[in-house]
Amino acid sequence: MLSMLHSRFSRITAMLIASATIFSSCQKDLDVQSADFDQLRVRGVNGGNLSNLAAVGRQVFFDKKMSNPVGTQSCASCHMPNVGFAGLGDGPGFVQGVGQGAVAGAFGGRKPPSAAYATFSPQMTMATPPPDPADPVAPVPEFNGGLFWDGRATGLRLGSPAAEQALGPFLNAAEHNVADKQTILNTIKSSTYYNLWLAAFNNEPIDLSTQALVDANYDKVGRAIAAYEATAEVNKFTSKFDAYMKGQVRLTTEEARGLAIFNNQAECYDCHTEVSKDGITPALFTDFGYHNLGLPVNSATPNRSVLLQQDLGLGGELETVLSNGQFKYPAAWRAQAVAQYGKFKTPTLRNVAVGSNRRYMHNGIFNSLEQVVHFYNTRDTDPSWRSPEVTLNMEKSDVGDLGLSKKEELAIVAFLRTLSDGWSSSGSNRQTTL
Repeated sequence: MLSMLHSRFSRITAMLIASATIFSSCQKDLDVQSADFDQLRVRGVNGGNLSNLAAVGRQVFFDKKMSNPVGTQSCASCHMPNVGFAGLGDGPGFVQGVGQGAVAGAFGGRKPPSAAYATFSPQMTMATPPPDPADPVAPVPEFNGGLFWDGRATGLRLGSPAAEQALGPFLNAAEHNVADKQTILNTIKSSTYYNLWLAAFNNEPIDLSTQALVDANYDKVGRAIAAYEATAEVNKFTSKFDAYMKGQVRLTTEEARGLAIFNNQAECYDCHTEVSKDGITPALFTDFGYHNLGLPVNSATPNRSVLLQQDLGLGGELETVLSNGQFKYPAAWRAQAVAQYGKFKTPTLRNVAVGSNRRYMHNGIFNSLEQVVHFYNTRDTDPSWRSPEVTLNMEKSDVGDLGLSKKEELAIVAFLRTLSDGWSSSGSNRQTTL
């Protein structure tokens, strides 16, 4: 406990010093395929143009031919640029934040996470934190990295969680609903951007003559999408908070108060740190870890089948048995499955306030940031909250009884709104309209 308090004091002191230093010196079937991007915002390689690999990935990302029925679904259908590469809350193609797949009425069990800033997630690791002298209980091994809410895109196979994640939705019946890898690759071969593919992959044509070549070429699709998702077209770092950290603007009184609460009594920083980890990349507002917040079941989910069993998150994923009867994960990881029940990936808070039609948490149970913050503050003290879906491994210290006033909750929300990309000095947040 003493070490935690010391850490918190150090963080607050550093934040105040940094601040002083600074100021002393939409729609699911939106037609985005032919959008005219402002290349000045890309700020990538080749003088602001995308690399050949990223250009291929961009084409695939927005290509609705990659679905069955053809023309009904693209990556951008659930990861929409005009809402921070996330999805809508309720509206065309979305119910409770869960996106409808290519087949009418097909829904997954979780809300699609944002594709923005996802490429910063490292490969999945398991490590045991050092023991706390003030805590007699031995620490439980923690998992970090990977993508999807349950971490199943570990990145251990391709070296990139984002590349592995990009390959999953195409063959998922509740998403793109494509029959096989060959169909995706043939679609690319017959596309107008196949020349970009050849340029990106050393003029090697897509060869489907063996299953090994099919698999290898399909992996290239994931790498291309990940390359696009890694560009500044997706990860802009152009929020008011970024401008504030550069000394270009002051936060309002309420925003500054919200930041202080975020880093103090609300303890948001424990999982959503606002400090750059490497001193180069701006803060990503995620620890890339997994936590059980004690969320209730979203009984209004459009996929009623998910109500038949608990969603165990990372813990359930670690127990996965493959179709050939083999375990998906090594024994050391499987041994920690129960200790990970109910834990889900910490998302970035960047762009969390973009758009007025959003849903939050892995199951889309909340429809406003105000609800989210109020839950964190009062989970254990407000009897109106329904029982947690998974009580095992629930976070206790940073969630449930924070003792914040209503004004303090709203101040945090005001700060969260400074994390939306597209801020301009004119005072209004510029939103992408692609």
